[in-house]
Order: sequence, then structure tokens, then C-alpha cells
Amino acid sequence: MRTASPPRPPRAAGLSRSLAFALALALAPASLAVAQSASESLPAMGSSAAMRITPADEARFGAMVLRELRRQELILDDPLIDAWLQGVGFRVAAASDEPDHGYTFFMLRDRRINAFATLGGLIGMNAGLVLAAEREAEVAGVLAHEVAHVTQRHVLRAMERAQQNQLPVMLAMLGAVAAASQSDARNSGDAMSAAVVGAQALMLQMQINHTRSNEAEADRIGIETLARAGFDPLGIADFFGRLARVSRGNSAGWQVPEYLRTHPVTTTRIAEARDRAEQIARKPPPPLLRRQDDGHLLLPPGLHPEGDVRKIDDFAWARERLRVLSAASPRDAVAEYEAAEARRGSPAQRYGLGLALLRDGRGNEALAVLDALQREMPDQLWVRLAAAEATHEAGLSEEAERRFEALLADYPEHRAVSLAFAETLNARGTAVAGRRALALLRPMLAKAPGDLLLQQRFGRAAELAGEPNRAAEAHAEAAFLAGRAEDALNQFNRLKQREDVDYVQRARVEARIAELMPVVLEMRRLGFRPQDGGRPRPGSSRSGS
Repeated sequence: MRTASPPRPPRAAGLSRSLAFALALALAPASLAVAQSASESLPAMGSSAAMRITPADEARFGAMVLRELRRQELILDDPLIDAWLQGVGFRVAAASDEPDHGYTFFMLRDRRINAFATLGGLIGMNAGLVLAAEREAEVAGVLAHEVAHVTQRHVLRAMERAQQNQLPVMLAMLGAVAAASQSDARNSGDAMSAAVVGAQALMLQMQINHTRSNEAEADRIGIETLARAGFDPLGIADFFGRLARVSRGNSAGWQVPEYLRTHPVTTTRIAEARDRAEQIARKPPPPLLRRQDDGHLLLPPGLHPEGDVRKIDDFAWARERLRVLSAASPRDAVAEYEAAEARRGSPAQRYGLGLALLRDGRGNEALAVLDALQREMPDQLWVRLAAAEATHEAGLSEEAERRFEALLADYPEHRAVSLAFAETLNARGTAVAGRRALALLRPMLAKAPGDLLLQQRFGRAAELAGEPNRAAEAHAEAAFLAGRAEDALNQFNRLKQREDVDYVQRARVEARIAELMPVVLEMRRLGFRPQDGGRPRPGSSRSGS
């Protein structure tokens, strides 16, 4: 049913309302750009950016971001991929200007080519970027570039710059609106639109100028860091160059990678990066901070930054594993490998095929592929672990347990091995298997209570082993780590009310309730609701209930 139109407001009132609307539109790109990119302004001496947020605030922000990404099921949580990414990332971070800053590297399952850095030392990378790379030095180069954004405080300075830019944009908008008010009434709408577009263009140009400055600085520092970490300093230039060539050569029907949108690459930039890398390659890297035992700060024992001295380059295995885990479905992953005739491909491609078959529930076929590969490479962890899992999927429980025990003997308390073994034990559904899984995971949980996968596996094992209260605690912790803070708080409160909870566990639960309550209250203030999965209410704002 049509309703009567409200009275038309006076022209001055209309202009005031349009002005407010136009200003809101004009200022939107600043906050949006800060959210999308971690590289938005050139560091300046005397800047107060570092004072706008404390390190503790950054850490809380980083934890919140990770929980939210997990709630949306965007993070690819895989122990082997995590270990590989952390190894490359911390090798780079250890060679940076601030090795003790505190970094968190994580993988997103998205196949689009992108990477980013944000507050709290968080550095995320899409699976698609690894799939597009041809060697580990290219991935390390991107990580070094993002680490430079962190060490140079580009995110904090972006926040400051966005606030500083509001005044000139508002003045430009006011001038445009004043001009529009003097124009003919029939053209006032067009003039107002032009004012909005003009202000947005001004803001975007300011953003671009600072982005270019930050990108150049991150290139320079990132290349130096890459060389100090023992990687080929040409890695980042090679990666940028290939993306640029693909983008130019496939302009019809090919979408520009998101990484090129947030990290614009020009011929000049690539040439400068290559020239700098070649200069650095001609001279030895400067010495790095060392411990007395000659072990490098932040690096695992036995891992040194000078040259790629690891016995096995895990990049090829990681790339194929990511290809499987990031596919739309296991069946799609199998189809990808079959189309590429992976059975006659490289060892890594055959590993990917075996893993895809395993995830598609075709245990016997997967075991045949992986066992043949293991005979060629008997000491390769990635292959041995997948073969043990395939043995379980094929229904050979005793043989699978034998293989897992052998892996544990060679890799005691290895996260990927322990979690995979615990998952197969939990799948048996017996009390004996549950107790074995608990014994396997309990020492690890004491060292890493913030490990989502570990809490999930431990919770299931405790259920099977007949420890319901301990299982409930683990499930509540897993809910919190997965981004469901209010759900976790409710679970802890229910656990606290049980009469059979002992004094030690009750004290632990009460402490967690006290820690989670402020998080939940803040989420409620921002308009998040538990019943809709944590999504904010439509129209909610920071001042909402």
C-alpha cells in the first residue's frame, strides 16, 4: 500500500542533511583502508602513533581477530602447515629489526592471492599465495615484507593518518557543498554527488600516496631482512614480477589478485626491488644476535639462518597439502590431481593425490599411493604421517597404531603426529583409546592451553576416558578459542554448578569466568548475540546495548 509522501524539508535543512550524509561517505574510505591494509603512512619522527594503543591492547586486539577469523571458519588450522609457516615466519622475524616484537603467523584457506599484517604482530597469508609461489624464498619474501610493516608501525601510523586526513577532506566537502548550494535547484543533486565523489577521490589519493611510501619502505627493509634470514633476496622481486606479468597477460577474464590491489606493483617498483636484492646478494649479510650456545634467537635448536641448511625443503609438501586443504571439497581436490595426471608427477604431487584420496574417504587407494611414495622416501615425515592416517582409514587399526607409535618414537611430542594419533584413537570410541589419547595429549596441553585443536582432541578423549568434567572444561576452552566467547562463558558457568567438580578445577573454572566476562560484555556492547553465531545485530553501533 502506498503512503503519502512526507512534506518536503526546507532547502537549507535538505542541504544540512545532505552535508552530513556526504561527509560520512567521504570519511568512509579512511577507516575502510585501515581495516583492509596494514601499510598506510610513512613513519615520521615525533609521531604519536605508537602512543595511541599499548602493547597489551595490541595483544588483546590480535587475540580477538584470531578468534573472529576462526568463528567465521576462515583460518586453516593444520598442524603441519602451521609448523612450516611458523618455521619460515620466525626465521624471517628473527632477522628483522625487532625479533622480540611478538609475531603470530597464520594461514587462511582462501585461494585468492593475498597476505596482510595488522596490530599485535598478526601476519596472515592466504593459501592462494603459496599455491602461486614457485619456491620458498618467494613466500619468505612476502612474509619479510609484512614483518617490515609491523616493525615500522605502519598500521598504527595509518590510524593516525586517517584522523589527520579528516580535516582537509571535510574542508573540501564544505567548499563543494557551498558551491552546490549556489547552483540551480535542478542541478543541486548532481552537484552534491560531485562533491561526494570529489571528497572520496581526495581521500583515496592521500591513501595511495602514503601506501606507496610504506610499500617502498617495506620492500627495502623486507629485502634486507630476507637476506639476513638466509633466503634468496630476489624472492620478493621474482614473486611480484610474476604476478604483474600474469595480470598483464590475462587482462581479459582474469581477476587481479587482491595482493596487487593492496600492494600495487609497478615496473619501477619491481626493478628497484631487483636492483636492491642484487646489491645485497653481492655482499655477505651482517651478523645476527646469537645466544651463547650459538643458537639463533627465536629459532628452534639446530636451525641456523645462514643459507637454507634444513635437510628437507618442506615448501613443495606444504604447497600440495594446501592445495588439498583449500579445495572446495575433497572430491574436487581429487579431480584436480587426476586432471594433472599426478600419479606420474613429482613426489610432492603424488603426496597431494594420496592426501586428497584420504580426505575423500578412499583409504585403500590413498594407502597404495602413499606406501609407494614412502618406499622411495622412508624418512619423509609428511609422507609417513599421511600413510599412517590412510592405514587407519583403510580399517587397519593395529597397523595404524604401530605406525603412529613408530612416528612418536622418532618425533616425541610432535604436535602434528600427536594430534593425528589422538584423532585416530578418538575415532575408535573406546575407553582404552581415550585414555591413551589423554596420556598423549596431557603433557602438551599443559604447555599450550591456547591450542584450539589440542583442546578439541583432549575434550573428546576425556569423554571416552570417563572424565566428563575435564571434557566439559576442554570443550568450553575450545569454544572460546573458536570465537564463541558467550557460549564458552555459559559452558563454564554450567560446569561450575556441578556438585562433583573438585576444589582445584572449580578454582580454575572461576578464574576463567572472571577472564571471559569482560570479553563477553564488550561483545554485547558492540551488538554481538550468541544465538546468531556471534554476528552483530543489524544497525548496531558502538553505543548499542
